[in-house]
Amino acid sequence: MSKILAVVTNQATYGTNPHQTGLWIAELVHFYDGVRQAGFEVDIVSPAGGHVPLDPRSVKTADKGVRGYMNDRAFMSNLDHTSKAADVDPAQYAAIFYTGGHGVMWDFPDDAALQQAAREIYENGGVVSSVCHGACGLLNITLSDGSLLVDGRTVTGFSTAEERVAMVKSRVPFLLEDEFRKRGANYVKNTIPMTPFATADGRLVTGQNPYSTKVVTAKIIETLHRL
Repeated sequence: MSKILAVVTNQATYGTNPHQTGLWIAELVHFYDGVRQAGFEVDIVSPAGGHVPLDPRSVKTADKGVRGYMNDRAFMSNLDHTSKAADVDPAQYAAIFYTGGHGVMWDFPDDAALQQAAREIYENGGVVSSVCHGACGLLNITLSDGSLLVDGRTVTGFSTAEERVAMVKSRVPFLLEDEFRKRGANYVKNTIPMTPFATADGRLVTGQNPYSTKVVTAKIIETLHRL
């Protein structure tokens, strides 16, 4: 099975704060490009389906490769017409990958359909993975035995120090690093904020920040090839 489910946000603001956010576009593109080159197909899904807002800062800082995808009408049309998580058949996928951008802090953690998809993929022997704030989608995944997926597992995601660097710590509804620890996870991070870092704990693969997408993608591919 060579299909991967990439999850993106529908949330365009920091909750009721009008400050704009959304998908951090490079986190999707670098992953999408990397796994497709490795021979995998990718389907893009969101909690509500339909349009996916892009974080304006991620558009402003897009590299040449990302801009190429942003100029690809077919690719961008996919982001205007994403499938709804509840309509996806998890049995078709070898892995699920949660992308970031601050918007996910509102629509990933408690989405039952996403949790079910991740649980089924994991319990079918597949990979559950994320980058940056996408790890919010991992927080509340409960396995069939009632345990939390992240309990006792080594994970990473956007750190509290990085929220300060991004100057949005006062806008976020929670701190990802703290929430992982509350759930019994072994949260790890790179010493220097905003530098590439990823970790794999069996079939649970996570990357710390936007600069970690290529390294976490490599770990996901490596893990899938071992299955």
